[in-house]
Amino acid sequence: MKSVMTQSSERKKYMQPFIHIIVWCIVFCLPLFFFENNFPVNKLTRYLDYVIAPLSFFVAFYLNYFYFTDRYLFRKQTQKYIIVNVILIVVLCIIIRIWKLHLMNEFIASQQSVANNHARPPQPWHSDLFFILRDAGSLILTIGLCVAIKMTFNWLKSENARKELEQRRTEAELQNLKNQLNPHFLFNTLNNIYSLIAFSPEKAQQAVYDLSTLLRYVLYDNSPNYVPLGKELEFVRNYVELMKLRLSDNVKVSLSIEGDPQRESIAPLLFISLIENAFKHGVSNNKDSFIDINITIGADSLIICSIVNSYFPKDKINDKSGSGIGIENLRKRLELLYPDQYIFQTEQTDNTYSTILTLLIQKRDES
Repeated sequence: MKSVMTQSSERKKYMQPFIHIIVWCIVFCLPLFFFENNFPVNKLTRYLDYVIAPLSFFVAFYLNYFYFTDRYLFRKQTQKYIIVNVILIVVLCIIIRIWKLHLMNEFIASQQSVANNHARPPQPWHSDLFFILRDAGSLILTIGLCVAIKMTFNWLKSENARKELEQRRTEAELQNLKNQLNPHFLFNTLNNIYSLIAFSPEKAQQAVYDLSTLLRYVLYDNSPNYVPLGKELEFVRNYVELMKLRLSDNVKVSLSIEGDPQRESIAPLLFISLIENAFKHGVSNNKDSFIDINITIGADSLIICSIVNSYFPKDKINDKSGSGIGIENLRKRLELLYPDQYIFQTEQTDNTYSTILTLLIQKRDES
């Protein structure tokens, strides 16, 4: 992720100067292709007469781009910004008129072929005023374009910084939720092993061995935000087998997984909170009870986890299975990882409790 973001940032870093170069090359070079060869004054003379205006735009644009806008406008010194730009426009307009009316006239007159015929005649004052206003308007538009570009880039920069900050906050919150979930999972599993020791030490030994396998996944293999779905489902199978070791014959547990994980990925440990809850409230030591777990992987990137169990709610005094943070943790993680991509439903009757989690999951990249 960081590598992709770095490459994108590098591309943007070099793209902006490239775009500037292309635009100014068009502005400065395009007129050369439209000068007629049969015009009395040669192309160089006409180009020198033309180029003073783009040069003025260039100066006004980059003085604002690199200095005036940041130094005055973005520091809320609007009055100073307007004053320096008015002075800049006046100076550039004077330079343009001096160039066109005096320097270019002398240059044209110095060419032997056009010395007596093509020098620019004196212009009436109102005609000169028109050209001055035209040049001033063009410079104002150039400065306005510069301000618009700078403000757009600043907005994009601020928006990217906000999104990055939001992403880091989300990642930190997710990591905090996972840090809560791992001890919760371990606490519940150790309670189950503790109950095995009293009546079946052999099963307790097997449970400890199975727990070590599960902990390897919980502590190390699920570090990414998303893991292969097949690996997560294998963890679910192993967890259910571990939980079944301590159950008596009056408890019926079934696990059904339908569909092919293929290249699907999913956030780790989403189902385990639901399954823990089923074992917590669905098992009775002296009454017939059941837990039915069905996970279906659809062809349309949907996965449905349905759990139906008998219902024997624990009171707070006798509940030794943890603080009950699992379901609340699950809801928060779903909202962070799958906003508008999940449906979480629960239904309780006198004797049964059911949960259905429907997720729109993602395919993993080829890499």
